[in-house]
Amino acid sequence: MIRISSTLADGAVRTGVACTNKAAILAKLAKLAADNYGVDAQAVLDGLNERENLGATGFGGGSAIPHTKIEGLQAPVGLFLRLEHPVPYDAVDDEPVDLVFCLISPAHDGAAHLRALAEVSRMLRDDDSCSHLRGAQDAGAVFALLTMPPERNAA
Repeated sequence: MIRISSTLADGAVRTGVACTNKAAILAKLAKLAADNYGVDAQAVLDGLNERENLGATGFGGGSAIPHTKIEGLQAPVGLFLRLEHPVPYDAVDDEPVDLVFCLISPAHDGAAHLRALAEVSRMLRDDDSCSHLRGAQDAGAVFALLTMPPERNAA
């Protein structure tokens, strides 16, 4: 099921977020990053916009993974928004997004960034995971889903 390692702070998960466009989503993510991880909001916003200019990070199924690298972090950190209403995002399938996981990584740690990006991508490609995220009652429930330990096989 869903498990995003220790990249998330409890306050970095929000549900019922009202945004009308991609720019508003990215601005909300930058402020949330500053509030939860003490990073510079403008540096985050600039990095996210720069990455979006290379190609939209909406990869279909109603989800997007905006991401960037900035100075001053020791490990990747994440932010998650479940939007109140789907928003146009220039996704590969041209569908609006309502699930947004933002990944911000240290500027000089490409390997950690790629591992974290792959983990988030696997989660958001899984229909069951997305269904659980969309159905969770509130931000606390979403946080619990995103950070739950891997299931153990009963032997």
